[in-house]
Amino acid sequence: MDAVISIKDLTKTYTTGFEALKNINLEIKRGEIFALLGPNGAGKTTLISIICGIVTSSSGHVRVDGHDINSHYRQARSKIGLVPQELATASFESVWDTLNFSRGLFGKPSNPAYIEKVLRDLSLWDKKDEQIMTLSGGMKRRVLIAKALCHEPEILFLDEPTAGVDVELRRDMWKTVQTLREQGVTIILTTHYIEEAEEMADRIGIISQGQIIMVEEKLALMNKLGKKQLTLTLPQPLKTLPDELCQLPLDKTLELADGGNALIYTYDAQQEQTGIPELLRQLSNHNIDFKDLHTSESSLEEIFVNLVHKK
Repeated sequence: MDAVISIKDLTKTYTTGFEALKNINLEIKRGEIFALLGPNGAGKTTLISIICGIVTSSSGHVRVDGHDINSHYRQARSKIGLVPQELATASFESVWDTLNFSRGLFGKPSNPAYIEKVLRDLSLWDKKDEQIMTLSGGMKRRVLIAKALCHEPEILFLDEPTAGVDVELRRDMWKTVQTLREQGVTIILTTHYIEEAEEMADRIGIISQGQIIMVEEKLALMNKLGKKQLTLTLPQPLKTLPDELCQLPLDKTLELADGGNALIYTYDAQQEQTGIPELLRQLSNHNIDFKDLHTSESSLEEIFVNLVHKK
């Protein structure tokens, strides 16, 4: 799969001396859903703004479908649809007029049938003649997505698209994203709802303090850095663990939880030898019984927090 966005040695330093981006190198594959995760202030929005031609980089190069974002701005920008965080809309215009105007800005001929399809897909058709200022926050968010799609972009940036919206709207948005992906649109999203990235993304990029610290296929990332846990529910609480049970390899831990009513055994998901048979034998030797057990795996959120904390 070829790269639709290619970023080489990108930096951004503001006049205050703050380095927002430090030597970013990244390629985004055509047709994928790429999730860019990072804490507040990590540089996510700055990076997106540079790719979209809104902010000028200090050094480095960005190419969008082969077009340099600086020397061939119009060709590069025409490929991109952007849904920003802010609800900045022309309040007195109708929804229909806003989409038609935005389409014209990109030099696209009028196409009422396509605009109607976008509005219907986003459950906005019955709002087409209403002024944007009269819409709810959730509906305004839908209008932002419709504006980003009205010129039929091949790449769609979603910068915190579901921030502050209700569950139903969030679900509708992701249905739309999946449909666009099936049509070949490349999706790049930032989100604070990491479970969305875990469900939707093909690849994950993690940015911290202006640097890309990891880019990985989602499943490979979770397999590589994920941990598995075995939780044993005890019939009677334990005050302390026998010393023999605490002497475990570095990739395994055993700890009391729930006021001593449970044992949590954590081990590396990739190791062939889980150590569980030996654990159960040691428990039996110390007359420690259990009445229930279940296993779980690390979520993407836990992996993300650990990576950023280490960084």
